[in-house]
Amino acid sequence: MARGLGSGKGEQFRVEVESLDQDGRGVAHRDGKAVFVEGALPGERVVYERRRNKPSYETGRVVRIERASVLRVEPRCPHAGLHAGACGGCSMQHVAPAAQVAIKQRVLEDTLWHIGRLRPEHVLRPVAGPAWRYRHRARFSVRHVAKKGGVLVGFHERASSYVADIRQCEVVPLHVSELLVPLRDLVGSLTLRDRLPQIELAVAERGGQVQTVLVLRVLADPTAADCTLLQAFAARHAVELWLQPKGPDTARPMDEGQPTQLELGLPEFGVRIPFGPTDFTQVNHRINEVLVGRAVRLLDPQPHDVVADFFCGLGNFTLPLATRARMVVGVEGSETLVDRARAASARNGLDQRTVFHAANLFDWTLADWQRLVQAHGGIGRVLIDPPREGALALARSLAATDERPDRVVYVSCNPATLARDCAVLVHEGKWQLRAAGVVNMFPHTSHVESMAVLEPVS
Repeated sequence: MARGLGSGKGEQFRVEVESLDQDGRGVAHRDGKAVFVEGALPGERVVYERRRNKPSYETGRVVRIERASVLRVEPRCPHAGLHAGACGGCSMQHVAPAAQVAIKQRVLEDTLWHIGRLRPEHVLRPVAGPAWRYRHRARFSVRHVAKKGGVLVGFHERASSYVADIRQCEVVPLHVSELLVPLRDLVGSLTLRDRLPQIELAVAERGGQVQTVLVLRVLADPTAADCTLLQAFAARHAVELWLQPKGPDTARPMDEGQPTQLELGLPEFGVRIPFGPTDFTQVNHRINEVLVGRAVRLLDPQPHDVVADFFCGLGNFTLPLATRARMVVGVEGSETLVDRARAASARNGLDQRTVFHAANLFDWTLADWQRLVQAHGGIGRVLIDPPREGALALARSLAATDERPDRVVYVSCNPATLARDCAVLVHEGKWQLRAAGVVNMFPHTSHVESMAVLEPVS
């Protein structure tokens, strides 16, 4: 049911919301077109303002809720919501946390079916954890906006390039949330306030102590006066400040004497992985611990197995797997990360059970897979943890080979590419999708992290 409530730009319509899409928007239908409504939930009757009108679909934003879903809750953060200037960091704070997980599971199952024509034999229990104060990594945008009173530090406004005027954040650690206003004042006092577009956050724990690093992306050198202000801020708030003049590899601590040693702990396996504040690690360290444990148990490497870990990065899965298997082969596109993973393996006493290779996995071929198998005398298990682009080339090689591993665990940050790649394995390679489930790595966002287990048909 739909009815027009206005005319011209900003025209409003009433609809019944049927489901949610992959971006957390309510899905309805009006005049034969799909309508994607930001802020709407299944079962609700809402009035939305049309934002985009296309021949086959339109998008809009809720302006009034006439019948609310039982899943709807009041956002905890005053900066969340659909009001003007709302922070775009969280898009699902209006949904009860447990319902968010169920919604993401449905998104995963729908995506597997619609893109891959796949249904898992078993739905895995969701991996979930604390809903608040979970982000150990974040990237804050910085803008000096004179008409708003000075410097803004935070995330972008919803569907906008503007920086939201926020003074607290409920998903970063409390001490980081309390730094947002002092950071605004700090940047506003610097000569380079117009040349500092970003602050990257990295938080870790070591020996029971919380370590906090802030990496300032600077497009000009700070003056001596700036350095004095920055060092005083770091001392006062017990944080370490780094400066990054160009790419991530140029980031250096202001205090070159004793830079903080950040580590990612995986206590179940007795492993600690060093990382730099600009390195990729999972934003939610607690969920990462559970995720790694779940992945290792699902892969179930035996003491005689050789395991391949593709897109291994710093060794987040490689090193835990090495505590269970005879040998783990880590493959990664970056030579720098390969070197770092080797060093981490040696530091954890696992260098005799790991070997690392640098290779472009987006150009991976059947011949590459065959060479890897021959070099290591067979590979019994495979873990894949690609970026959003997925692992299509790798999936094609595994679908085509006669030298198939016994099991694959695929950890994904994009349900669409997971569905595509699993479809290649199942429909072209005659594998079976044994199980799939979600990992709520990013509560209050529409981001769906997931994992799947595949085995070749015998």
